[in-house]
Amino acid sequence: MERQRILIVDDTPENLQLLYRTLRDEYDLYGATNGREALMIAAAQQPDLILLDIMMPEMDGYEVCRRLKSSEELRDVPVLFLTALSEDSDELRGLEIGAVDYITKPFKTAVVKRRIDTHLALKRKTDQLARSNAELREALENVRALSGLLPICSRCKKIRDDQGYWKHVETYISLHSDVLFSHGYCPECAEKAMDDLKVQMERYPPRSPSTDETDRW
Repeated sequence: MERQRILIVDDTPENLQLLYRTLRDEYDLYGATNGREALMIAAAQQPDLILLDIMMPEMDGYEVCRRLKSSEELRDVPVLFLTALSEDSDELRGLEIGAVDYITKPFKTAVVKRRIDTHLALKRKTDQLARSNAELREALENVRALSGLLPICSRCKKIRDDQGYWKHVETYISLHSDVLFSHGYCPECAEKAMDDLKVQMERYPPRSPSTDETDRW
């Protein structure tokens, strides 16, 4: 399984080093010490999760989160605030602008890791659901492509494709969908085949072996 990517944003080098040591064995890590650098790295690396400090110079974590959530490419990346701001109003503000979690400093590395694991597992499932939905939409488009008016020969039942070539029904459908065929008889064709067989047997009845032929055995 491909390792997931985490971007850690904190203007305190000691915090970056501590989180790096905690997470390096399981995840690919990127670090940033300010908001502008964080936005550039996020756009380039497309992380699966962002650990974001709030109190930073030039651009605080709230503004970084707002910009992430306004980006079509990054809006679905889960953001976990990791900050010394411990007031309920600070936490509420962070959650209202799109963060999925809020962890106050000083933090316990085991707690941080557990929450990261939880949110990354959820993101993996969300990404899988998005891929499945995309595959379903593609399959539906293929079905719609087959639902229009198709020129078909009334005698041999071949279908004319977009390039003007005539193909057997099975060939055409196989090229335009993922349908697999299993051949057999429908009830009407099976009954007709039996009738044809009876006619052939009546026309050419089995010949009983002659006495001479029996003696040879």
